[in-house]
Amino acid sequence: MDDNRAIKVEQVDAVTQPPRARVEDAVDTPGDAPQQTPQQMLARKRDYLDGFLAQRPEAAHPGEPGGALYEAVVAALKEIYDPEIPVNIYDLGLIYGVEVSTDGDAVITMTLTTPHCPVAESMPGEVELRAASVPGIRDAVVNLVWDPPWDPAKMSDEARLELGML
Repeated sequence: MDDNRAIKVEQVDAVTQPPRARVEDAVDTPGDAPQQTPQQMLARKRDYLDGFLAQRPEAAHPGEPGGALYEAVVAALKEIYDPEIPVNIYDLGLIYGVEVSTDGDAVITMTLTTPHCPVAESMPGEVELRAASVPGIRDAVVNLVWDPPWDPAKMSDEARLELGML
């Protein structure tokens, strides 16, 4: 056996503890900086919050998620309910994608719970009409897809709660 690989043990009587952090060490002492009155400290906090609350997010393109036109299309889709399940088709997870172009054209990719769904012929038409009725939408097209197939995991938490699945 090689002596370089042996573990060496050293016995000690005691180990000195490192100094503990103390609150007094972190706070400015009166000689380091001028003390603020509670009113000055509160005024500074309000100043910070006013600036924070005054900030606005960057304006999203109207057709992108978060944009006004995109959100209006989603809101219109949330008004369409599955006739057999008391949940709107968006929260049910039947809408796979919403795309809105800069020209105001909406393309909605969706599925149905099964290919044999009783509303297979009427639901895509209703989705197209609702999306096209949103102010600012020039045209709407619905792409009905079966892959990936719908399953209950695609439902939102609100839908699961409504159906007693949570």
